[in-house]
Amino acid sequence: MPPSPFGTHEIILSSTDPDLPKDPPRGLGKYQNFRPMSRGATAQLRSCWDPIIGRTIAVKTLLPEFMLDMTERRRFLREARVTAQLQHPNTVPVYEIGDDPNEGLYFTMKRVSGENFFEILKRIARNDQRAIEAFPVLRRLDIVIAAGQALRYAHARGVIHRDIKPENIWVGNFGEVILLDWGVAKVWGHAEHNEPERQSPPSSAPGEATDQLRTLTHGGQRPGTPLYMSPEQVEGKRTIDERTDIFSIGVVLYEMLAIREPFRGATIDETFAKILTYDPPLPSQRSPERYIPTLLESITMRAIRKHPGERYQTMSELIYDLEATRGEIDEHRSEGLSEKGSDPLRQGPKTNEINLPPKGQTPFRRGS
Repeated sequence: MPPSPFGTHEIILSSTDPDLPKDPPRGLGKYQNFRPMSRGATAQLRSCWDPIIGRTIAVKTLLPEFMLDMTERRRFLREARVTAQLQHPNTVPVYEIGDDPNEGLYFTMKRVSGENFFEILKRIARNDQRAIEAFPVLRRLDIVIAAGQALRYAHARGVIHRDIKPENIWVGNFGEVILLDWGVAKVWGHAEHNEPERQSPPSSAPGEATDQLRTLTHGGQRPGTPLYMSPEQVEGKRTIDERTDIFSIGVVLYEMLAIREPFRGATIDETFAKILTYDPPLPSQRSPERYIPTLLESITMRAIRKHPGERYQTMSELIYDLEATRGEIDEHRSEGLSEKGSDPLRQGPKTNEINLPPKGQTPFRRGS
């Protein structure tokens, strides 16, 4: 039966009533109809059919050249187990972890039809009217908040993601938001250093911006894609905590508002230098033609402060303030058209310190 426009199948009797096989194959042999989904530097993701349960699932495996690489096996198993143990509505459920005699380590998980957040932002940047209407500022904010909730839960379990970026935020066709790719996560007992990690370039359409992004995300870099890395990740500091994820999600917030990255450089060294020393303009200065609520902008700028002590200290604080801005956002404002001066919340001079809360405080608190 062909899938619906949303990439799903109807549930039919022939997939619910058959008896269980008497001697099912082991490993990946139990699955059928493998189809490629994406491929990274060390692993690939495919969809396949599980005839025993009667559903399409996703399976991740190491590429053949890394099947026997002990370092990559360790990282792969860490990703699989961290993903499995983080049972949250905004993380993907893991069904099975195994070692196939032909393809080596694998893990299977829920397949969510949709696209990553970066693809959505690209369409908005191209003034795709359907994307602009489907993903106004409020909807984009809700996507980031949902990813933040997954981080909030992970931090409570002692896990730091270390690779937050729009490509790792999956937006489902039915409203799901899933934070993916825990392959370079730091967990309790993990060595206290920023060891070099191999990164996978995002799959994107050809073009100047894409080519530069690929240059910035080639293999052999420290954990975290360079455009979204925190200063402490760039410096290779021995102690990394949840505030590094707060910085990275702050960069995602900036990008979802301005539809431009705050620290992009022509080379990886220039990007690192900007992360360490450059104070980016406000999103509203970078993209004056876009509707950017002032309070949301202020929260974003605090999240990407250089010193960890000057950022939000917990994901809970950041999420609380982001949720408090929802009532200030005009859902009906259009994107991509200059509406200078029409934001009733935007008053006074535009500087990088506009409405920023003092250190140690947040702009919203109950009872204030």
